[in-house]
Amino acid sequence: MLWMGLFLVLLGALMVFKAQLIWQLTEKWKSNDGTEPSDFYMLNTRVGGVIFTLVGSALFLVAILLG
Repeated sequence: MLWMGLFLVLLGALMVFKAQLIWQLTEKWKSNDGTEPSDFYMLNTRVGGVIFTLVGSALFLVAILLG
């Protein structure tokens, strides 16, 4: 559970701070023009990153406290 928490925190931080990179790796090939992600995509990616970071932090803390 400790590693899963750490993984989610790192993935969440990547989603928050490098949302453009996430789009390039996962969605660019699906776009007709392939120039840049929409504002809605960027917002959703960052909100998801915050959620991943919070859940990962909780898992990390629980693993340490129960460990």
